[in-house]
Amino acid sequence: MNIVGLLLAAGSASRFGSDKLQHPLPHGVAIAVQAARHLKSEITRVVAAVRPGSEQLTAHLKAEGCEIVVCENAEEGMGASLACATRAAGRADGYLVALADMPFIRRTSIAAVRDALAAGAPLAAPYFHSRRGHPVAISGAYYEQLLALKGDEGAKRLLQENAAKLTKIPVGDPGVIRDIDTPQDLAPPLRT
Repeated sequence: MNIVGLLLAAGSASRFGSDKLQHPLPHGVAIAVQAARHLKSEITRVVAAVRPGSEQLTAHLKAEGCEIVVCENAEEGMGASLACATRAAGRADGYLVALADMPFIRRTSIAAVRDALAAGAPLAAPYFHSRRGHPVAISGAYYEQLLALKGDEGAKRLLQENAAKLTKIPVGDPGVIRDIDTPQDLAPPLRT
C-alpha cells in the first residue's frame, strides 16, 4: 500500500519559550529529528510540514529523508498544516499523521497503526490507558476531507464524526500521548 507519513512540524511552540522542535533531547538529538526518525523507520515516504522561516529545521528534516512543504498559513493551526501536508503528499492509500513534538513514540506503536491501515481500517489510532494518541492513520478515502481542514483542531472532528470506523489499538507505550509543550514536559515521567 502507498501509505505516506505526514509529520506536522509547523506549530508556533509559544508555550515552550524557544524553538522546541530544535531543542535537543538528553542524547543530543533534536525533538523533531527524533520524531522524524521514528516515523521514517516505519514509513518509506514522509512529508514534513514546516512554518515559513524554518530553514534550520527544514535542513535537519531533509537530512533525515523527509520531503518538506512550507505551509504559508501555518499560523491558522494544525488543521491548516495537515491540509497543507496532505496536498503536498497527493492522493495515497492512506496517511499516518504524526506530530513533530512527540519524539517518544515507539517504532512498534507506529508499525501497529500502519499495519491496521494496511489491513483495511479506515481510521486507526493507538490508545494508552484509554487515551487516544498518535500517530493517527487515515485512509485515502478521506483525502478531500483532509484537504478541507482549517483552524487548530487538526483531524479531531473527522475522527469524532467517524468514531464507529476508528480501530483502537491498545499499546503499552506512554509515548503515544506524550507531547512536548513546555520544557517541564522533557522531565522523565514519574514511575507509578
